[in-house]
Amino acid sequence: MLEVKNINQFYGGSQILRDVSLSAAMGACSVLLGRNGVGKTTLLKCLMGVLPVKSGQIFLDGKDITTLKPYVRASLGMAYVPQGREIFSRLTVEENILMGLAVVKGKAASRIPDDIFEMFPVLAEMLHRRGGDLSGGQQQQLAIARALVSRPKLLILDEPTEGIQPSIIKDIERVIKMLAQRGEMAILLVEQYYDFAEALADHYMVMSRGQIVKNGLGKAMQADNIRNFVAL
Repeated sequence: MLEVKNINQFYGGSQILRDVSLSAAMGACSVLLGRNGVGKTTLLKCLMGVLPVKSGQIFLDGKDITTLKPYVRASLGMAYVPQGREIFSRLTVEENILMGLAVVKGKAASRIPDDIFEMFPVLAEMLHRRGGDLSGGQQQQLAIARALVSRPKLLILDEPTEGIQPSIIKDIERVIKMLAQRGEMAILLVEQYYDFAEALADHYMVMSRGQIVKNGLGKAMQADNIRNFVAL
C-alpha cells in the first residue's frame, strides 16, 4: 500500500530526516514511535505533500506520488489526522465532517455515512454544536471522523491520544482496531503512548534523530524492550 524509500528532508542546514524507509500494509496498523523532536511529524507532512522531500520516493499502491500536491494525494485515498486535531472551531460538528467529503464525487459527497456515527455516537448527539465547544477528546473523534468520511485507502494519525481522557482513548483504540480488521485500509499511527501503540501495532518502527533505528512485529514489542528503547 504505502512504500517510503530513502526520504531525506532538511530545515535550513539541519537534516531532519535521514534515508527514512518504511511501509504500511493494507489491513494492518503500522506504528511509528519516538521521542519528541526526532522527525515524526515532519515525515508525515512529507507523506501528505505538505512539505517537499529533498530526495527519496513515496509510493501509494505502486504509484509514485513524491511530487504530487496534497489535494491530489487526498483524491488518491490518503487521509491525515494531524497532531492537535485542527478542526474548524466555528463550524458545527456536521460541517466539520462534511469538509472531509471534499474529495468524494457524486451523491455520496453530500451525505455522512451512518457508520461514522456508529463509531463515534457522541458526534451524532452534538451534530449541530460548534466544534470549538467540544472537549479535547470529542474534537479528536471529530478529526478522525472527518478523515474517515473520504473512505481512505491510507489513514495517517499523528498522536491521537495527546491530551485525551482515558475513556476516549479506549474508544479510539477500539475504532482503529476495527478499521484495521476490516482490511479495507492501511493505517500509519504515530504515537508516544506506549501501551496504546502496543495494543494496536501489527508492525512497529522506532525513529531516533531522523532515522528508523528499529522495527519489528507488534507482538514482539515487549520482547524487544521497545518501552525502554524509546523511553516513553
